[in-house]
This record gives sequence, C-alpha cells and structure tokens, in this order.
Amino acid sequence: MDTTNLADLYSLPEMEWSAIRTRLDQNIDQAPGSGGLDRHTCWLTTINADGSPHPTAVGALWFDDAFWFVTGARSRKGRNLARDPRCTMSISTHEFDLVVAGEAVQITDSAIVADLAARWAASGWPARVDETGQAITAEYSAPSAGPPPWHTYRLTPRSAQAVSAVLPGGATRWRF
Repeated sequence: MDTTNLADLYSLPEMEWSAIRTRLDQNIDQAPGSGGLDRHTCWLTTINADGSPHPTAVGALWFDDAFWFVTGARSRKGRNLARDPRCTMSISTHEFDLVVAGEAVQITDSAIVADLAARWAASGWPARVDETGQAITAEYSAPSAGPPPWHTYRLTPRSAQAVSAVLPGGATRWRF
C-alpha cells in the first residue's frame, strides 16, 4: 500500500488505513437518526456515456474489505457499470469523510448473493434472493435502483482518500 499524507503542509498527522477500516467494519448504519445530520449516506458515482459523473445515493454495506451494493440492470448506474465498471463510493462518518475508488464487479455466485441478502435483511431491508439465485428482490428498494431483480456488485478499493473530521485532523490517500 502506498500512503500519501495530504495534510503535511499543515503538519497534520498521516491517517491510518487500519483505523478507517476498523470504523467501516463496525457496520455504519444508514437508517435515519443513526449518524451525521440524522444519518449516514453512501454515494456511488458512476461514469455516464458522455464521461460526466453520475452520483446517486445507495444502501451500501462494507465487509470483507469492500463496499457492496445493488442496482437494476436498466437503472442508469447499472447501465453505466455495464459499460465502464470504474466508480467511487463516498461516505461521511463522525470520524472522517471517505472516498473509495475502484471497479465494481457484478456478483453472480449464489452463496455470496444469499449472504448479502441476509446481511441486508438483518439491517432492516427485507431483501431476499430471487428465483435465479443470482439477484436480490424485495417489496421495495430505493427508487433509483429500478424494479427488481437487483444485481449485486462488489467495489474493492483501488485507492481511497479520507479527511479527518476530528482533532487533530488530517487528510490521507492510499493506493492499494
């Protein structure tokens, strides 16, 4: 891992990826009332066909050193990812603001999809595996996800950048 202290100019300490990862591993709840300004929101940014960014809020999970999310094949983010898997995921926590960049890979392994459905269900979204075993369905989802079934994606960090939201402050970039 290559680490760059982006706040060296101000003599602020380098942030530790292990601390960021530990916080992410604590399951950052996205429900109302659970975080900064009433909640935490993950923002996925994909690349439109014209090269412009397309940011949208998603219900992402962090585990196994990656962000996981769902979307429908016909949604704009689904079409963008099919054409160009490069994307970013960002989130603000009480401790830091984070942007993770990488490539989203669609997951079709039925055991992994079932595990994710169970994780989302445990967090309050009534997700379940559809009849194919390779996608998620539920009574509802974010309107931006499009209609079910929703495909599952894994975004493994290629790089990440964080800005500390607590003293002593700091800003750091990691390349994995």
